[in-house]
Amino acid sequence: MIPDSLPQILSRRHFLGGAAALAVVHTGSALLHAASQSPAERKIRAYVGTYTTSVDGPGNGEGIYLFDVDSATGELTRRRLAAKTASPSWLALHPSHKLLYSVNEIDSYEGKTGSVTSFAIDSGSGELRALNTVSSEGATPAHMSLDAGGKFAFVANYGSGSFAVLPIRDDGSLGAAVDVHRDTGSLGNLHATNAPAGSFAISGHDAPHAHMISPDPRNRFVHVADLGQDRIYSYLFDAGSGKLTPSSAQPFVELPAGDGPRHFVFHPNRRWLFSIQEESSTITAFAYDPETGAVASRQTISTLPPGFAGTNFCSEIVISHDGRFIYGANRLHDSIAVFAVGADGKLTRVDQTSTMGDYPRHCNIDPSGRFFYSCNQHSDCITCFRIHPETGTLTFTGQYTAVGSPAFIQFAA
Repeated sequence: MIPDSLPQILSRRHFLGGAAALAVVHTGSALLHAASQSPAERKIRAYVGTYTTSVDGPGNGEGIYLFDVDSATGELTRRRLAAKTASPSWLALHPSHKLLYSVNEIDSYEGKTGSVTSFAIDSGSGELRALNTVSSEGATPAHMSLDAGGKFAFVANYGSGSFAVLPIRDDGSLGAAVDVHRDTGSLGNLHATNAPAGSFAISGHDAPHAHMISPDPRNRFVHVADLGQDRIYSYLFDAGSGKLTPSSAQPFVELPAGDGPRHFVFHPNRRWLFSIQEESSTITAFAYDPETGAVASRQTISTLPPGFAGTNFCSEIVISHDGRFIYGANRLHDSIAVFAVGADGKLTRVDQTSTMGDYPRHCNIDPSGRFFYSCNQHSDCITCFRIHPETGTLTFTGQYTAVGSPAFIQFAA
């Protein structure tokens, strides 16, 4: 709850809603799949999930859009609506590349929860055929991922602070949850410990808010970022049953109070993990123990330029395919911070690039590793950047792709 003594402080959703009234991943499997094909055979497609209802702004999308990707220029072409579904704000590609899954970021499925929808992918056209929809076992699911074997889907429900494990049936459809958790630890501060001066980035410390759930590279542990509790949880994953058990070595790691961990990525070496904090606009570098699932903080660095003051909400963190660079997306500042990853796993600031759009919800790198894309939710467009292979810096290609309220871009090769 926001105390009466601070009536001017608003949540992120209310902050942005008021402003509007007044005026976001299986890349490794995609790379392996693409590498097995000749250039002539290779077709790269992009699926874009959108908001169909208002979340942090208008819902101008209609569902999941499908694009062809020009591998030479990065241009997204031949837009078509592949599936009409409610607010598919996060997508997950099956390791087989024959199935796609989406969360439906709503709280009205069967009157009380969000949902997850499964789709079969036509191998020739890339078009989607809906298989089924099931409950996400919580409100407003905001993130999902799949286990390496393609047998289970993990779903984080932001609204209710719960997360669930859903079995994937032999035909690709989803079954009812085999495990559901809701962590209830103490909540973080209203103000982020490491917030920039003058920040009103207040979001989600009223209750637990599971914002991401993903297995580690060995598929042994599953980690959950809870923004409201300022914690990243570690669970031992039973790949047979889908059950999650709190890690005995380290059930969770706490981040600075109020900073709000949102998303994280693993380095290809499997020994480092990087987390982006929504409210403090920081990235934390961790050492990761793949044997125990434990993490240890080693560095925290701002995603904003030196001297920045005011409000910003971080959204996405992306790592280059070779693990040499980290990218952090800033909403309101509307920029991408570029960092080099050192031999010790620590980050060095390299550059700051405008997204050329408003409110970057999600960012991603294409399977070739040459192009970077920003889903600019409030300006209804996706922008494309060329990645410099030596420095990691981004150069705008001049390409704007129109799509209403883009929330997520998933490549399939």
